[in-house]
Amino acid sequence: MDVLLSRTLEEALDVKARRPEAVPIAGGTDLMVELNFDRHRPEAMIDVSRVPELRVWSRDNGTLFLGAGVTYTRIMRELPQFAALAQASRTVGSPQIRNRGTVGGNLGTSSPAGDALPVLAAYDAEIVLVRAGTATRSVPWHQFMVGPKKNALRPEELILGARWNVVRGPGSFSKIGTRNAMVISMAGLCLVVDEDGKSIRVALGSVAPTIVRAPEAEAMAARAMDEAGAWDDPAATLPESSIEDFGEMVASATKPIDDVRGTAAYRRHACRVLARRALTWALDDRRQKA
Repeated sequence: MDVLLSRTLEEALDVKARRPEAVPIAGGTDLMVELNFDRHRPEAMIDVSRVPELRVWSRDNGTLFLGAGVTYTRIMRELPQFAALAQASRTVGSPQIRNRGTVGGNLGTSSPAGDALPVLAAYDAEIVLVRAGTATRSVPWHQFMVGPKKNALRPEELILGARWNVVRGPGSFSKIGTRNAMVISMAGLCLVVDEDGKSIRVALGSVAPTIVRAPEAEAMAARAMDEAGAWDDPAATLPESSIEDFGEMVASATKPIDDVRGTAAYRRHACRVLARRALTWALDDRRQKA
């Protein structure tokens, strides 16, 4: 196996153009598992962990760009205002894994269990891809992740990062696993409130072949907020029946399977509970800030 080292984005893209079969590695928290269990044996790997252009984030004109090489530890430390993203980062593995793991790695693996991916979906993020000559293209999250561990990345491309429009409003990420730490998600949920757009976004992980949104539940929750006057008055409450209906509709948006981590029925139940909790947390957060 060839291990190719790049210290600039230009170098990395030149190598990828010459060796499109080379598999990028940054933190290696997914790829090294595949190698150690002999499930994958690429002809070449390209180390992009030293590439400074991938390790930056920036906020400009109402959007945030998160470089593919920004680690979960840095997200927790430097981007706490993005509560859902920081919470998802905190659930990833151990401190050692968070020090090495990146959102770009989650995107490259494209597992429906990737903890950061429901957050990107709830943010309506676009994935920025780049190839030699620094030609970039942006792909909406739902067009990038096309199946279990499958994505729209072309052989000659690298993931530059993710970009999304920053929204005003509370958000959260929560997940259920077989234990409380260092666990692959059995079900994960991100909820984001867009105060200016008067909308609620819900994205789910580990309960379908890819990350999914729950559009009917989103529309129902936004309508309930409007009917209760909660958009204009953060102190207003929603009827308990609306919160229960929201949980049911979120659960119905899932397509889970039975596997070693849990049954499909339990995953649906988990999504129902997570959805009710997340909406309640968002309402409480709005009331407290008001």
